[in-house]
Amino acid sequence: MDQKAATPFSAEDFRARAAREQAFDMSELYGDHRFNPGHPRLYLRDGPLVDAAVLIPVVDRGAEATLLLTKRAETLRSHTGQVAFPGGRIDATDVSPAAAALREADEEVGLESGFVDVIGRMPDYVSGTGYRIAPVLSVVRPGFHLHLNPDEVDTAFEVPLSFLMDPANHRRDSRFWNDLEWFFYEMPYGGNRIWGVTAGIIRTLYERLYA
Repeated sequence: MDQKAATPFSAEDFRARAAREQAFDMSELYGDHRFNPGHPRLYLRDGPLVDAAVLIPVVDRGAEATLLLTKRAETLRSHTGQVAFPGGRIDATDVSPAAAALREADEEVGLESGFVDVIGRMPDYVSGTGYRIAPVLSVVRPGFHLHLNPDEVDTAFEVPLSFLMDPANHRRDSRFWNDLEWFFYEMPYGGNRIWGVTAGIIRTLYERLYA
């Protein structure tokens, strides 16, 4: 057996898990409501959910694949300085969520689509701020060179997939919103605080592919 394929947290193993995932039901909505059932914040949206897509970029680093994440620019008006996946709103010109995720990854960090192999997707994730996010699964070939857009991203970094897929590293935390407690996951790593929607999507990835 190929040693690379046999390694639990290699890109090839992730690819196989993602392929199996595509055969399962994708209709269930994951999201912040699973951690905050009945919270009034979930019912204060003005209008329909906004469609968005994020790229889940698993970088092929041999036996120890990594997940590429970004830290949003401190100058942005919303979610300032938060750790995020490359991604954003789905534009009318995007032919699919995958196309939107690839476009945003190129615009934000200069990740060229020629290095990215889209291998499927996860169920949509609904955020408490009113976005319906399509997580697009991908494997990224080494050799890429990032060119960060300073208007959107302060930095980009990689986290071992083995760390993120270990539930021991998934902490439950909360903060108060209008005097009501709002729960979320966080996964601190290397001085970066991975939390909120990003951590929620990572938790969903763990539950669907690795649990």
